[in-house]
Amino acid sequence: MKNCVSINLKKNEIIIKLNEEAEQAEIMIALTKKLTELKKLYQDETTPIIVTGKILKNKEIDEIQELIKSKIDVEIDFDMPKGLGLHSIKKTFEKEIAISETKFHRGSLRSGQKVESEGSLVIIGDVNSGAEVIASDNIIVLGALRGLAHAGAKGNKQAIIAAGLVDTVQIRIANVVKEIDRDEEPMHKQAYVSIVEDKIIIE
Repeated sequence: MKNCVSINLKKNEIIIKLNEEAEQAEIMIALTKKLTELKKLYQDETTPIIVTGKILKNKEIDEIQELIKSKIDVEIDFDMPKGLGLHSIKKTFEKEIAISETKFHRGSLRSGQKVESEGSLVIIGDVNSGAEVIASDNIIVLGALRGLAHAGAKGNKQAIIAAGLVDTVQIRIANVVKEIDRDEEPMHKQAYVSIVEDKIIIE
């Protein structure tokens, strides 16, 4: 696969972006070649490297980290969830609809903040009450979802929402809305939200 690894040189960091659809073996081969070129630029530099763009298994993260460290000994950060420990979230990425451009937001969202994505959206933190997340495809919240979430915003009813905890008053997928009465309905832990027969179901 062409361009399965791209490198973007920035002032304070170097970003290595992995193609979502590339296999690990392809990534390792391409990365080996790119790192040889990148090493020439480093010399006495200590600019940190950020790896982003693809959901990786722990084993794949380890392999990539070892490869980079063997060539360039600098700080390496993976801007993606390192371990999708929640069963519901793992289930999400096993679905075909999970193949889409994915935007990662590291850190919790405070009241008044809004994050949007043309593809899928992964929030590495909480979405607090008063915050809003909107995505054309899936929404994954590794922490608690207390704000508003609208997945499938352009009409994709196959989209899903997954969160470590759902404690919000409203959830949307495509044009289907579910109002949640917190007094009547319990908080859902490791929740998986999808549309079944035109109704939003929280598992």
